[in-house]
Formats: sequence, structure tokens, C-alpha cells
Amino acid sequence: MAVNYYTKEGLQRLKDELNELKTKGRADMAKQIAEARDKGDLSENAEYDAAKDAQGLLELKISKLEEVVGNARVIDESNIDTSKVSILSTVKIKNEKNGMEVTYQIVAEEEADLKQGKISVKSPIGKGLLGKKVGEKALVKAPAGDIEFKVLDITL
Repeated sequence: MAVNYYTKEGLQRLKDELNELKTKGRADMAKQIAEARDKGDLSENAEYDAAKDAQGLLELKISKLEEVVGNARVIDESNIDTSKVSILSTVKIKNEKNGMEVTYQIVAEEEADLKQGKISVKSPIGKGLLGKKVGEKALVKAPAGDIEFKVLDITL
């Protein structure tokens, strides 16, 4: 798996979620399995089967999250070059077709939250903007068709 870069807060959120799943999540799952086991014959106990399946999914999620956290690196904001768009850049762009201006922060996929103006570095807009400088245009291939954006400003 490739290294992914996160803000300090974003990585801490992932670690907190992992800790929650490992402690409370596993304890709750064991309780559900024990309750289902107490209800009788395991060969005909759908509740027990469902609890065991849920346990497998929980362990898979824990495993994937451990891998993500293990390959995560915190970005040193002092090393970010604001002359071009990169991860953690805050970019003000203008849609060349309709003149609408929006501001986004480019973040890791797991930190993306459109309501907070954070878009994934792997999203079509994120990919299209990477490496662009103020004044340059980015052609973004979106599901609704190609959109052209002009980079107006880059900050941290």
C-alpha cells in the first residue's frame, strides 16, 4: 500500500477510530456473540451466524485501518510550496463556464469532507488541480463532462 499524507488532526482521528474499534467494538461484538450463543442450538441459530459475520467485518475494518495508519505520514506544513497546488493547499478556483468561484482544501482521501470544503487529492478536481500555479487553467474530467477551472489563489 502506498504512503498517504494526513494533517495531524486527520491522523489522530484515524487512530482514535482504530482504538475505539479495537476496544469498545470488539467488546460489544463478543457480548453479541455470547448472547446469541446462549439462545440454543448453534446449527440453527441465525442470530449467532449474523453476529459471527459482523465480527468478521469488524476485524476486516480493523485490519484495513491498521494498514492505513501504519502507512500514514503527517505533512509538515512548513515544507509546502504555495507556488503550486499540492496536498494541504487551499485553492480558490473559478469555473470558466459559469464564472462561479469556490475554495477547496486538497486533503487525503479519508479526510475529504465537501461540507467543510475539503476535497480528496484523488478526486477528479483534486487530480486536475495538482501542480497548477496561480493563473493556470485546469481541465477536469468530471462525470458530467469536462470542466475548465482557473486557479485564482493558493494558500495554506
